[in-house]
Amino acid sequence: MELQKAVITAAAPHQRELPLQTLVGPDGRRASVLHRLVEEAVQAGASSVGVVIHPDDRELYIRAAGEHASRCTFLEQKEPAGYAHALLCAREFAAEGAVLHLVGDHVWLSEQSAGCAHQVATIARAEDCAVSAVQPTRERDLADFGAVGGAPIRGSEGLYDIQRVLEKPTPTRAEDELFVAGLRAGQYLCFFGVHVLSPGIWPLLGDAVARGERSIGQALDKLAQRERYLAFTPAGQRWDVGSRWGLLVAQLAMALAGEERVEVLEELVELVAQQSAERRA
Repeated sequence: MELQKAVITAAAPHQRELPLQTLVGPDGRRASVLHRLVEEAVQAGASSVGVVIHPDDRELYIRAAGEHASRCTFLEQKEPAGYAHALLCAREFAAEGAVLHLVGDHVWLSEQSAGCAHQVATIARAEDCAVSAVQPTRERDLADFGAVGGAPIRGSEGLYDIQRVLEKPTPTRAEDELFVAGLRAGQYLCFFGVHVLSPGIWPLLGDAVARGERSIGQALDKLAQRERYLAFTPAGQRWDVGSRWGLLVAQLAMALAGEERVEVLEELVELVAQQSAERRA
């Protein structure tokens, strides 16, 4: 599968400011979340990146992209009509071809030299089909993620044939419809925020938006019924920076993965000790 374009969605009212936030990476380099997302896409082989934004945010996003701004095409979602509509705004940019899709409210930390998006794109090219990254996730977190059910592919570690996709399912429905052999009890394969979408997704998204659907879950579920669609667990971790403490936890994870982790741990221990002493006083 040829992958030359990537799409980042970042126009949702609760999401608009997240890609503009700054994080310090394991290498000590400060960069915006958007800058890191574009770097993920470029490392994965994308030569151009479409960023779906609110119309008022163009200048802010150009600055946040930094030296990568020239690679970006900013696509406006003029009304908050949902995730499916946001992704559909990139249909013309993608020329209805395959795309690497990254959500704008996640960051990732790879356990390999290759980034998480690169790992997913490599699988998609080798298997010549759509691939969504997933991560085993506790049942209590199902309300925050789309989830998949399917069968492990024999002889391929971390690769699954997707049979169902459900958007933020209840635990009861997940137990009934999203069984995956080999997962621990109470865990499900939930989306990681990185997808390689085949050209077949565009008409399905168009139909979903016409029906008034806001999420992409049903479109992905239909994609799984029509063509080969795989799930893959990359060597890495995801953080939803839009969750209550998401930015803080993502920053701590990056700091603890870097060369200054001892200093960071010392600061954390000192902070905890200081607050404990103040409570006892």
